Amino acid sequence: IPPAPQRSRRCARSVAASAGGGGVGLHGAAHRRGIWSIRDDLLMPRSPYFPVEAAGQERGPSPMVMERFQSVVSQLFQHRIIRCGGPVEDDMANVIVAQLLYLDAVDPNKDIIMYVNSPGGSVTAGMAIFDTMKHIRPDVSTVCIGLAASMGAFLLSGGTKGKRYSLPNSRIMIHQPLGGAQGQETDLEIQANEMLHHKANLNGYLAYHTGQPLDKINVDTDRDFFMSAKEAKEYG
Repeated sequence: IPPAPQRSRRCARSVAASAGGGGVGLHGAAHRRGIWSIRDDLLMPRSPYFPVEAAGQERGPSPMVMERFQSVVSQLFQHRIIRCGGPVEDDMANVIVAQLLYLDAVDPNKDIIMYVNSPGGSVTAGMAIFDTMKHIRPDVSTVCIGLAASMGAFLLSGGTKGKRYSLPNSRIMIHQPLGGAQGQETDLEIQANEMLHHKANLNGYLAYHTGQPLDKINVDTDRDFFMSAKEAKEYG
């Protein structure tokens, strides 16, 4: 059996010197600033659905120079453009709420644009976004791309009046809240009352946002009610 190769002492000393913080190591103060200044959202995403653009270079451990990437989503956010894409759920709502609050703090007088492409989702998560849209000082312009259905359509309608848009081939769909209940009779009654509360609340806001009578909203949302961009504009 051949003897195991032995590591060069010179190589070992070189590695030890590098790790010890002697000017060329990763843990030196100068290089900490260079490496740690690259935020997580500026690293190149692994998903092909999140395009990136080179945004300059960062000095890395000598003699390395690290390319600095910034996601297109981050660049849009710098221009006060945010996305409501995909199912409306708690994680998405928390991100959008944080973005809205941040942009309000940065400039309370400049509009925010929110692009909506969502099949809907959680009522409570959607209401968190909606309440924040109404709570902050800037106007929020909403734009439908693709599909705004259910809670997605509700958020689209929640934009500032006169600043709500739909692209030509987008679709908008409203309906009553969906849900199920199980358990004992008392539990079923509690959940049914909660569903009725959400239905009345959402329909009331839709009537206010669109200018349609509440009775018409109640009838239209009883089943899936689809509209084209032109029809949604006429609807209100």
